[in-house]
Amino acid sequence: MSTLPGIPAPSVPVPNVHVLFKAACPACRARFELAAGALRLAIGASRRTTFYSFTCPECGSAVRKPAGERIVELLTGGGVRTLRLHSTV
Repeated sequence: MSTLPGIPAPSVPVPNVHVLFKAACPACRARFELAAGALRLAIGASRRTTFYSFTCPECGSAVRKPAGERIVELLTGGGVRTLRLHSTV
């Protein structure tokens, strides 16, 4: 990024609107990249209820994978839509 003399560069990075996430399908074993809009993230009360999901573009299978803290951070930072699950207890 170029800056004008005497004007400091922005300290906050400009978000990349073309974020792609690498993914794989356990059903057909295809590997591919997905845009943020093709993924959904669900954040539950526990590790078991926190996951991301997508539809395989190769075979059409619905895929659901666990999402640890780092995955949640990457997906939310990349613009993936997030659903917060609430306990019914």
